[in-house]
Amino acid sequence: MMRFMYKSNEFLYSYGMAKIPVSEARERLSEVLDMSGKEAVFLERYGKPAAVIVSPERYQALLDAYEEAEDVQAFDDAIAEEGENIPWTQVKADLGWS
Repeated sequence: MMRFMYKSNEFLYSYGMAKIPVSEARERLSEVLDMSGKEAVFLERYGKPAAVIVSPERYQALLDAYEEAEDVQAFDDAIAEEGENIPWTQVKADLGWS
């Protein structure tokens, strides 16, 4: 079994990974779904990865981590952008918040 580290917002943990041929997964679908709650299950077709099955909780954690990384990248891009800065007091006034 291969292992890799995955970081989500809540925790850093080692997450196992199983490889199963599609033909075998078809015969053992219930067991494969049970396995996906504990580890990623890679389905292979002709010896190559075809799909990955993970639990809904792990999938949501992956989406959350991806979205957070996108936000960080957008922030970094905005900081690096050249141009005139607008003071916070002006932004609040423009929005009618002051």
